Amino acid sequence: MPKEAEWDKRFNIGVDSIDNAHRKLFSIVRKLIHLSKDENNGQWACAEGIKYFKSYAIEHFTDEESYMQSIGYKGYRIHKRLHDDMRYKTLPALEKDLTESNYSQEAIHHFLGICLGWLTAHILIEDRAITGKVSNKWKKDNSGSNMNILEDSLAITIRELFRLQTEIVSEHYSGEDFGTSMIIRLTYHSEDEKKVQIFMVLEESLVLKIVSAMLDMPLTKMDQLVLNAGNQLSLQIAERLAMHCHLSSQFQLESSHFMTDEQFRKTFYLEVFDYSLLFNTGCGYFAFCIKLQSSDY
Repeated sequence: MPKEAEWDKRFNIGVDSIDNAHRKLFSIVRKLIHLSKDENNGQWACAEGIKYFKSYAIEHFTDEESYMQSIGYKGYRIHKRLHDDMRYKTLPALEKDLTESNYSQEAIHHFLGICLGWLTAHILIEDRAITGKVSNKWKKDNSGSNMNILEDSLAITIRELFRLQTEIVSEHYSGEDFGTSMIIRLTYHSEDEKKVQIFMVLEESLVLKIVSAMLDMPLTKMDQLVLNAGNQLSLQIAERLAMHCHLSSQFQLESSHFMTDEQFRKTFYLEVFDYSLLFNTGCGYFAFCIKLQSSDY
């Protein structure tokens, strides 16, 4: 759950209309954070505020896309794809989570954490790239059939292993903080020296739910037993996914280790991922990121 949503002069890209819209979006999120802390009126106020945020964000995307077209921005296509992911997948999925949970604190925290994280990363990199201040992070969009295969395989894997249904929240997860999580990095290699790195970010509520069901006992804290079980769960997910994608005989596990939030964020912003997905399982959120050594980036 984010604590603040403060505007920073680093967010300015030098286009007044866009900078003003970004300040407005941060202002809305900041108000929502404060409203979410009000146990008496916070739920209703958040519901109205979230509707306003969604409406304003979508309007801003349209205006920003018109500006990019007017200056002939070369990165327009992938930038619009990021907007569309937020428009048609992330915001509707978060809104569904809110309504189905009757605006629970957990769902509100998901919404605010993901939206604030997305705004910050998107403005600092993708929006500043419009005016040439930095290079954009997403240079290639791995959508289409490969993305569909990966999403479907992950959905089947989670259903087979844990009897949970998944819903895609984002096809361009950008390291947003959606709650206290367990983070694991798996590194695989093949005989021809290709390397694949997989990062899994599992919300603690999801890990506790799965491990409790496995051991048939209620667990409420992330102790060493749960961490060890969580590590095995991650390996099972990766192995079952490889089977579905017909890769199980090509790659061997090289290492597996936990990461702190800080280590993961640093790695995420320094490196480029080929696939970066975010799912809602109904019991917690789950991010799955892949970096291929043979990437064309």
